[in-house]
Amino acid sequence: MRMAGGRIPEDVIQAVLRAHDIVETVGRTVHLTKSGKYLKGLCPFHSEKTPSFTVTPEKGIFHCYGCGKSGNVIRFRMELEGYTFPEAVRVMAEEAGIPLPRGAGVPAEPSPAQLERQKLIEAHEYAAKFYHYLLQNTEHGKEAKEYLKRRGMSDKLIDRFMIGIAPERGDLLTGFLEKRGYDMRLMEKGGLVAARSDGTGYYDRFRGRIMFPIRDRDGRTIAFAGRILHDGQPKYINSPDSVLFNKSRVLYNFHEARPEIRKSGRVVLFEGYMDVIRAWDAGVRNGVASMGTSFTEEHAAILRRVAEEAVICYDGDDAGQAAALKTAAIFESAGMPVKIVLLPGGLDPDEYIGKYGPESFVRDMIGQPMSAVKFRLIFLRKNHKMLEEEGRKDYVLEAVRVIAGLDSPAEREFYLRELAREFDFPLETLRQECARIRSAAQKKPIPGDKSGNRWNNGRNETAPPPAGWVPEPPGRHHVERTLLYWMMHDAEAAEYVRDKLGDAFQAEDHAAIAAYLYAYYAQGNEPDVTRFFSTLQDERLERTAASILSMETVPPCTSDNLEAYAEEVLRRQRLAALKERVEERIRAERAGDALRAARIAVEIHNLERQLRGKATRPS
Repeated sequence: MRMAGGRIPEDVIQAVLRAHDIVETVGRTVHLTKSGKYLKGLCPFHSEKTPSFTVTPEKGIFHCYGCGKSGNVIRFRMELEGYTFPEAVRVMAEEAGIPLPRGAGVPAEPSPAQLERQKLIEAHEYAAKFYHYLLQNTEHGKEAKEYLKRRGMSDKLIDRFMIGIAPERGDLLTGFLEKRGYDMRLMEKGGLVAARSDGTGYYDRFRGRIMFPIRDRDGRTIAFAGRILHDGQPKYINSPDSVLFNKSRVLYNFHEARPEIRKSGRVVLFEGYMDVIRAWDAGVRNGVASMGTSFTEEHAAILRRVAEEAVICYDGDDAGQAAALKTAAIFESAGMPVKIVLLPGGLDPDEYIGKYGPESFVRDMIGQPMSAVKFRLIFLRKNHKMLEEEGRKDYVLEAVRVIAGLDSPAEREFYLRELAREFDFPLETLRQECARIRSAAQKKPIPGDKSGNRWNNGRNETAPPPAGWVPEPPGRHHVERTLLYWMMHDAEAAEYVRDKLGDAFQAEDHAAIAAYLYAYYAQGNEPDVTRFFSTLQDERLERTAASILSMETVPPCTSDNLEAYAEEVLRRQRLAALKERVEERIRAERAGDALRAARIAVEIHNLERQLRGKATRPS
C-alpha cells in the first residue's frame, strides 16, 4: 500500500540518523580538526579562510557561525546536495541498506525541475555509453582507438574512464536519443544537441572528437569534453553550462580521486584529461583537472575542504608555467599551501610519462615538487637579461619583492641568503629592502576574505551580513535561549517551563521550538537532541536550535536557576506589555477617548504591581 504523500515513518528517520555518523559524513567533504568538544573546519556553504564551521559529535549537529547554516546529518546532505528532506532520507536509507516502505520519501509528483534534471542525467549516461560503444566496437572508432593506443591508453583505461568517440557524421546521437523519446529541446538545453539554423531539426553538438565524460561528485555523467581527432581548433570543447554542469565548480575525476585526496591530504592538479588518466595509470590516484586552465576560486574552495596541500602539474612550456603561477595565486588566496612541478624540456605530464616512464614521474616529479616561491623566482628570470648587469640588478629587486610576500621569517631569510650568495649581493642590504617592502605593504588597507564577503572577516565586523544569514540573537533573548537549552536536555525542565510559561516567549522562533519540545516529550520521548532535530524539519528552526545548542557557556540547570530564568521571561514579557499599553493610552488620550484611556490605565497599574513583585533575576 502506497503511503499518502510519501511520508517517511519516524522509525526510518531515526534509523537513518543512527546509520550515518555526522563526523564521518561531514568529514567526506570538510577537513575537520579537533577543537575542545567540537570539530572545526572551513564551511562548505560559503567562502572563508578562517574556520567557522563546527560539528558537535555528541549532539549530532553542525553549525556555522559565519553563514548560520545548522542542523543534523540529514540537513547537511540536504544543504550540500540540494535534496529535499524526503529525498535526502531516501538516498541515505538506500546507502545504509535501510528498507523503506513502498512510496515513502517519494513525492506524489516530482517537480518539473526535478523531472528535467532526471531526464538530462539519463540522457548523458546514455550518451556516454553510446560514445564508448562506438569507440570500442565500430568502424567509427577505429582511427580514434589507434590514436589513443599511440598515446599509451590501454583498453582497461579506456573502459575505466568511459572514453568514447563522437563521429564526424552529425546525427548519430540525435537519432539515438530521439528513438528513446527524449525531448530534443531539453537535450539542446543540456548541451547534447544543437538546433539547425534553418529550423529543420537538431544535430549532434560534438562531432569528430574523442569524448571524455565529466561526472559529478556522485559519479553521474553531467557533461562532456571533446578533443579534436585531427588538426584544428579549438583542441578541446566542453559542454555548455546547464542545470547539471558549471565548469567553474566541476573538476574532472574528482569523484574518483576524492578518497585518495582525503587519505593523502594532497591533491594534484593537471591541465588536461589525458594527463589525469595517464597519471592515474602511473599510480597518481589523487589527480584532478579543471576545464582547461580555467581554474577558479570555487575550485580552490572545493579542494581546500578535502585537502591540506595542492600540487600543480601543468605543462612545462611557457604557457603552462604562466598558468601554474596564476593557479598558485588562487590557491594561496584561498589559504591553501601549494607546490609546483616543473617538467623539463617543455613536456606535458603525458609526454613525460611516455619518455621517462611512470616510476620517474611519480618519484622525481610528483614526489619532489618545488615551493611556489622558488617556482616564481625561476619563472621571473625569463623576463630579465641575466647576462647583463642591469638585468641581474632588476631581477634581484623583483625577487626581493616576491620574497617579502612570505609570512615566515625563516623562509624569507633562507631565500634572501640564496639570493645574496648567487649574486654576490650584501645580505644586510637585501634584508633592509625586504623590510621596507613589507612595511609599505602593511600600511595599505587589508581586504577581507573576499571583496564580496567582507562580513566573514574579523577585521570587518561592521560590514552587513549576507542575505539569509541568521545572526546570534541579541542579549535580551539570552534567557529564553538558556531555558530552551535546558529543555532540550531535560524533560522535567521542559515540563516546568510548559506549566510556567506555555508559549510566553518573546522570540517567535523560541516559542515555536518550545511548542515542538512540549509535543516531543508528550509522545513519551527521552531527551535526545539528534532525534528532536528530526522532528523540526524546518530550516529556520533548525538553525535557531543549533545556534542555541552551540552556546559556549550555559549555567547548570538547577531548580533555583530554572525558576529565576522563567520568572525573568515573564518579567520581560510584562515589560513589553507595559510599554505597549502606555503607548496605547497615549494614542487614546490624543484621540479624546477618555473612557478607553482610563481602562488602559487600570491595566497599566496592574502590570506595574506585578513587576514590583519579588523576582530573582538571573545574571
